Order: sequence, then C-alpha cells, then structure tokens
Amino acid sequence: MRETRYRTVTLGVLSIAHLINDMYNNFLPQLLPIIVATAGFSVAKASSLVSAFTITSSLVQPVFGYLVDQKNQRWLVFVGTMWMALILSLTGLTVNYWLLLVMAAAAGIGTAAFHPQASAMVSSVSGDRKGFIMSAFVASGNVGWAVAPVVLVPLFAIYGAKGTTVMVIPGIVAALFLYIFAPRSEKKAVQKKNFGEIISSMRPALGELNKLMVVVALRSLVYTGLITMLPLYFKSEKTDPGRVSYLLFLMLFAGAAGGLAGGFISDKYGRKPLIAGSLALATPFFYGFLITQGVLSDVFLGLGGAALLASFSVTVVAAQEAIPDNKAMAAGLSMGFAIGMGGLAVTLVGKFADVFSLMAAVRLLLWLPLLAGIFALTLNQKDQAGKISRAC
Repeated sequence: MRETRYRTVTLGVLSIAHLINDMYNNFLPQLLPIIVATAGFSVAKASSLVSAFTITSSLVQPVFGYLVDQKNQRWLVFVGTMWMALILSLTGLTVNYWLLLVMAAAAGIGTAAFHPQASAMVSSVSGDRKGFIMSAFVASGNVGWAVAPVVLVPLFAIYGAKGTTVMVIPGIVAALFLYIFAPRSEKKAVQKKNFGEIISSMRPALGELNKLMVVVALRSLVYTGLITMLPLYFKSEKTDPGRVSYLLFLMLFAGAAGGLAGGFISDKYGRKPLIAGSLALATPFFYGFLITQGVLSDVFLGLGGAALLASFSVTVVAAQEAIPDNKAMAAGLSMGFAIGMGGLAVTLVGKFADVFSLMAAVRLLLWLPLLAGIFALTLNQKDQAGKISRAC
C-alpha cells in the first residue's frame, strides 16, 4: 500500500511538473505575433527564435541523458524548470533580435535538463505498464502545450509583451514541488560506463534507433511548424484571439488525449502499427480541417492533433526498449535529439512562408505525417512474447 501511494505521488508530481514545463515550451510561438507586430520581424526571423529554443531544448538532451544514466541527477528537474521559467519571463522586456535569440537558446537548456531525468524517474516506478504510464506522463506535457495558448494569448492581448513577467510564477511553484517530492536516488550501485562504452553497447540497436529518430524528426517538424505558423497565419487573417486560443487548445489537447490512447493501444497491439497508422491518418484529418468549416472543421482539427501525437510516448518507449540499459539517453534521443532535428527545419519553413505564403507553408507541413507513417513501416515489431519480428 505504501509503495503504491509512493508511486502515485511520484507520478502525480512529475506529471504536473511536466505539464508546466511543456507549457513553457509553447511559450515563444504564442509571443511571436506580438514580437512581429512590435519589432517588425519577418516570419523567418521570428520562427528562428523557436528554432533556437528547440535546438538547445532538444539536441543537448542526450548529454543530460548520459549524465542521468551514470548517476541519478535529481537536481536537474527543479533547477532546469526554474532556469527556463526565469529566462522566458524576461523575453517580453526587449525587442532586440540577437538578445532574444540568446535568451531563447539559454531557456531551452532548462527543459533539456528536465526531460531525461524526469522520464527515467517515471520509467523506474511504472512497473509492467510502461507504455500506458509513460503515455500518461507524456500526455500531461501535451496538455501543457495545449494550455499555453489559452493562458498566454489572452494575457498578451491584454498586457502586451510585458505580460511575460508574471509567467515566472508557475515555474517557481513547479520547482518547489519537485525539490520536495521528486524521488531520491536509489541506493543500489550503478556501474558507470564512459561514453564510448555506451555507444558500443548501443551499436546493435543503432539501425532501429536511426529509423525511430527519422520518424520522430518528421513528426516534430510538423508539430513545431504548425504551432509556429498557425498563430502567425491566424494573426494575418485577423482572427479573433479567443478563436485562435480555442483552435490551438483543441489541436493540442486532442493530441494529449491521442497520446494517452496511443500508449494503451501500443501495449496491446504493438508499437509499429500504432506509430505508422496514426501518422498516416494525420494528413487527411488535417486537410479535412482546411477544406471544411464550422463544427466539422473543428472535429477534423481535433482528430488531426490526436493522430499526430498518438505516437509521442510510444516512440519514447520503443527507444527505451531498444537500449534498455540506457533509458535516460533513449529518452534524450527520442524526446530531445530527434525532436530538435525536426525543430531545426522550422526556420526553413519560415523562409518558405516569406517567399510563398503562410498557408502554403502549412499545406507543405501537412504532407509530412503521411511520409513519416510510410517510413515507420520499416520499423521492427515486438510481439507479445517480447521477440522482435522484422519489418515486412
């Protein structure tokens, strides 16, 4: 009973902290329309701020994952959260592009520190329901992404860019709870390995990991691209801010629900069918949103968000199953490096939008989930006995 209560409290605190942490991850896209209006940045320049945050928040996660795998680094979860919240809360006080670029990159280090350690903590207390529990943890982060426009769009509409300063408060609260409740380091001895030994031990799984990283990078480009381009597009169309926040919340909250369902389905039917099938469905759902109106359009947007993110937690678990002795690094690769590689391309999408149009850029993005789903068919599949069957 005490063990069950401990696990529940641990998962609860980590999940709520993940929600707040990922709310900050969707901070800059909501600020961009204000920055473009006040500073006169181009779409490419504005979207490069998101890329800078994404690069540091994602590409350095494997480094933190390596540190966590060597020894539990509990401090990373609360220090990382506080660091990111503090820097992002100051971004509304300047319109200097280069300073904003540095601040965006620096803030990303905070979430890069949080995710591998938090994911390893969740994995350590999830028992034999890793797919579902990891999906619940990831879903809480996706809810944070969804909450961001609901909180930030009205805040910036009322107070302008200076409204960013109050957003330090959630980070302080989350960091305090993590400091008190995040699980302590296990007392069992950990066999340390140098980086070369870890890479060598991972070599048999590199083929599968590489394929997973391609799938995640493509999905990340769509995800990051949409949350960056859609607010700018809606702003250019003079869409009511309330409607904008609703549509973004709908897509991202549906994505959180899809991620939760995806973890359950993958535990029952396998990782590969869920990853390939859900991504392939995202493209027609999103196009349904573009070509319809009213309630039907909203339904298609929700279905597109759910399909796009149904595989979010599943790819994390698949990576951890591929290299089970390096779970934090696996999380850093799947939630960090691959997502960062996708985020790198957002600046290119912004340049494409400057040359053609924002809607042209959105339409381009919507074909990528189908491409990722087709590529996911090359992944290996674990059957219920735990054996691996090769892709057909």
